[in-house]
Amino acid sequence: MLNEDELRDAVLLVFANKQDLPNAMNAAEITDKLGLHSLRQGHWYIQSTCATSGEGLYEGLDWLSNNIANK
Repeated sequence: MLNEDELRDAVLLVFANKQDLPNAMNAAEITDKLGLHSLRQGHWYIQSTCATSGEGLYEGLDWLSNNIANK
């Protein structure tokens, strides 16, 4: 979907949630599973998070707001 021309300038933030669990995929595994390296626009970021503690949520939203503001 992100390879569509209409989305070529889009930014993508992926929250890698549940990082507090032992079997959670790390950012590299998620990148591979989602095929993010094959995206044409390449403007994406994976933020490791734990929603129950809030860890990583603000960092991800900060990245998103900075990258939207720079567009």
